[in-house]
Amino acid sequence: MENEFLNKVEENTTVCSWSEKLQSEKGDSLAEGYTSGLQNFTRIIVTHNELQELRDIWARWDKGTKQLFYQNYGNIPYLFDIKVDKQLFRAMAQLWNSVYSCFTFEEVDLVPTMEEYTTLLRCPKIQASKAYAKVFNGPTFVKKLISITGMSEPWVTARALRHVDEAVTDLFDHLKKGITLVPAILADTFRSLSKVNKVSYRVFFDSCSPLKEEAAMQRKDDISEEKWMEILQNLKEGDIEWRTFWMVPDEILYRCGKFDWVTLPEIWGATGYTPLLALRQYKSRQFIPTTYGLAQCEFSYKGDHYKKKVREVSDAWKQVCWMKSLTVGFVISPEYMGWFSRRVNDNVPRPKLQVAPSELEIIKQDFEKKSSKLGKKIEQLEEEKMCMRLDVEVQKSEAEQLRKRKKEVEENLETLMTDYKKLRLSMKTAGLGKTTEQWRQEVRKEKTKADQWEKKFQEVQARNEALEKSLSEGKDEQVELMARVAELERSLCLYRNRNFVMELKMRLSKIEEMKGKIEELEVALQSCDMKIEFLEACEEQWMGQLHHSQNQTLAVQADTLSVKFELEPDRGQELASLLRKIKTLSIRAKSYL
Repeated sequence: MENEFLNKVEENTTVCSWSEKLQSEKGDSLAEGYTSGLQNFTRIIVTHNELQELRDIWARWDKGTKQLFYQNYGNIPYLFDIKVDKQLFRAMAQLWNSVYSCFTFEEVDLVPTMEEYTTLLRCPKIQASKAYAKVFNGPTFVKKLISITGMSEPWVTARALRHVDEAVTDLFDHLKKGITLVPAILADTFRSLSKVNKVSYRVFFDSCSPLKEEAAMQRKDDISEEKWMEILQNLKEGDIEWRTFWMVPDEILYRCGKFDWVTLPEIWGATGYTPLLALRQYKSRQFIPTTYGLAQCEFSYKGDHYKKKVREVSDAWKQVCWMKSLTVGFVISPEYMGWFSRRVNDNVPRPKLQVAPSELEIIKQDFEKKSSKLGKKIEQLEEEKMCMRLDVEVQKSEAEQLRKRKKEVEENLETLMTDYKKLRLSMKTAGLGKTTEQWRQEVRKEKTKADQWEKKFQEVQARNEALEKSLSEGKDEQVELMARVAELERSLCLYRNRNFVMELKMRLSKIEEMKGKIEELEVALQSCDMKIEFLEACEEQWMGQLHHSQNQTLAVQADTLSVKFELEPDRGQELASLLRKIKTLSIRAKSYL
């Protein structure tokens, strides 16, 4: 069974049976009862290589040279423009499960895979089954540089020595032979994540997205490490897009030689990972992967017997095993669910395992909190100022309505005076030719008009009362606003002791502007009070004129009726009672005026 799958492409179900059987016989990468070796405090250092010199060199090349580089080395130049989210990396590094070479987020395992890296780099000359292998008796470092650059030995010696890593030149020297960079890059990723106290980014793996689109993509860079940690620790299966749209492999490399997983040789050592742990990322059916020995597979090119291990890894890549990708959606076998729940992990952060914030970050957080509180207070004052402005606008509109009503009353008064003059003129010219019924109708009309004027006066009086009430409320709100401004000034005085003088000066200038606007509102309110007093004086004058004109009209009508009916003794009593009612109505109207 050991060599049954070598150099062959097997069905998904066959590999599933082999993996589950091997896992049941050998066990997991960590045995039950394992005690984690995580330290109580871990400092994660996130540094990034300075690539500006390489960008300048790339910018000086013409299109032909760039196209030739693309043909030989693929999409590596796009890595120059990839931005690294340091807060996200610090959060993800805490969830790296080194014994399984994967990220473990609560219920989910995610693994960087060779197929993803190969698709990202898209180097046309490499062969996926030919990996880098350390050569012990090869050409010297200087000869490798001469071979790569095509320059003379004096030129290479003067410019490249002590500036170029020998291991990196050895890797690029193998590119001419069609050797793939992907295992070395992936191994460097795993080794860096497994040693979080020495984390650094190299030019090979700045991002895990399609490189050209990723470089042009706009991202939020203001998400804190704590927010990322909260998101990642609560990640569920339904929150993940399991397979990227740009990667559709037909076959999956899952095993090398006698190893039960894929070995990853690099320029400083070797490690390994099991792609069977990430079958959902290929949109394939997830079953139990074989992980025995994965935690002990990492070694470096030093110490005892490392050359023997290097030969074993090199021989393993000569006998690679592939599995057909079975696209069945997000299907998980019940056996995998049981195995995942029982699995012993080494990346579960303890309560003490936290990234300690620096003193500057603590001061910054404190300042942001206080600044947020002051900002909220200022927004509240702005809202109150807006409400006061709206109240003033309402009062102005009500005053305008009062002016319009006053104008209507004056027009009605002029109309009444004109009708009265016409009546007197008609009485002089036509005499007293009206009948008793006509005079009664005339009296009823005048009574109706008097009632209408009385209602209008009551409406005007009610509006004046409402306006006075709104003015008093506006004054109360003004007093409250002044109190809040004073409170804000006191808080600003206390805040000045925190060495935030520039910020407080800005706040004080805003408060002074608000005081100026409040004074403008006070002037507007005083102007409104004066206008209302003027309207009230006009109303009193108008009501006096109205009362005088009504008395004259009633007197004339009464005199006319007395003259007409002085010869009719039978109707004298009726006329007298009518005159008494008219006088009573006149007395009632005086009380309102």
